[in-house]
Amino acid sequence: MLPLQLDETPTWLESMLASEFAFAVLLGICVLEGAMMLRFMPSELVVPTALALIGSTVPDIVAIVAIAVVGTTAGQLFLFALVRKAGREYVIRKRWFPLTEDRLERFDGWFDRWGPIAVPVSNTMLFVRGLLTVPAGLSEMNARKFVVLSAVGSLSFQSILAGLYLLGDYLLVF
Repeated sequence: MLPLQLDETPTWLESMLASEFAFAVLLGICVLEGAMMLRFMPSELVVPTALALIGSTVPDIVAIVAIAVVGTTAGQLFLFALVRKAGREYVIRKRWFPLTEDRLERFDGWFDRWGPIAVPVSNTMLFVRGLLTVPAGLSEMNARKFVVLSAVGSLSFQSILAGLYLLGDYLLVF
């Protein structure tokens, strides 16, 4: 009855998401994803995997999406603050950060062109999710505004993922 393949999800993670610590584990995973340090699974699988392993009742869906939004927003705020304090070069030199100087210049251009609205829009998009956190951290944007914009984009992204999972689950019934 699961509409997604969990082959890419590590076994240890599946067992932890099926345990009584599932929501705490989900929060930790989402913080890592928001800070761009999630390397053991694609971010697009986090919410669907949680729905598959924790449950997909209405209270479960609301809790999972809320935890994912809080976690990813917290992780992005950490990255925002790190970039603001340590600078662009520090982040680019780190192996955990998935961008080259050239790609980051492209995202700087997006941020310069679109301004703060680029944060929630990029958080909704696959493959560029969260990457505008660095230009935002280097800009004059205050942290409170960043948190709101990041949360809006994360809510959009996580809700879309949950909706797609539920649609797939619904279609499998028929």
